[in-house]
Amino acid sequence: MEAFFAKDWPGPPFELFGRAHLIALAVVILIITLVIVNRRNFSSRGKLVARYALAAILVLNELAWHVWNYATGQWTLQTMLPFHLCSVLVWLSAYMLIRKSYAIYEFSYFLGIAGATQALLTPDAGAYGFPHFRFFQVIISHGAIVIAAIYMTFVEGYRPYWSSLKRVIIWGNLYMLVVAAINTILGSNYLFIMRKPDTASLIDVLGPWPWYVLSLEAIALLLCTLLYLPYALRDRQQTVTA
Repeated sequence: MEAFFAKDWPGPPFELFGRAHLIALAVVILIITLVIVNRRNFSSRGKLVARYALAAILVLNELAWHVWNYATGQWTLQTMLPFHLCSVLVWLSAYMLIRKSYAIYEFSYFLGIAGATQALLTPDAGAYGFPHFRFFQVIISHGAIVIAAIYMTFVEGYRPYWSSLKRVIIWGNLYMLVVAAINTILGSNYLFIMRKPDTASLIDVLGPWPWYVLSLEAIALLLCTLLYLPYALRDRQQTVTA
């Protein structure tokens, strides 16, 4: 058990698309599939329990991450403030689930699904492979963000609109500017806009700084547009047949 939480992990490092990683991805996909398939089988009480349980998982998992970093002497203002995209989405998603906030849902749908999916494919687990605490923590964190957005879409019946996409793009860029100022003050690298992350990620193939930031902007816009495309096509079809 001590090794499970160890800072100096004696076990195998995280292996990108290794057996443990692929199984973890399969579990997340299975849960998403079950949510979608059983979307009409949730009772009113079942919906309440699901939302609060998922919110609790998000919050407790994130708190455990902070406690572990503090206990192992790794908690710093430069790394642990909730300014990374998925870090802030953990708290926003929990709030969305408890309050059924549509305003937060717009960001959870676009940025949560797009950002957390990429993080699931290339987790920032460092040297901590299965079965270390960090391996489970990073999968649970990002998996729950995606599941929360999927749940609100298919079970609670929420959906994005064209205006949602515009708001997410505008506020997302304003948020990035604020975080850039925070990075300058603290010497941090939140959102990875000051330099590339140490672990393997999509950013590695997007060129040097600062050009990869512009590439990330383009990719984010493309992914958000693709996430809205099914609704755009459906709305267009309904307009044609009306």
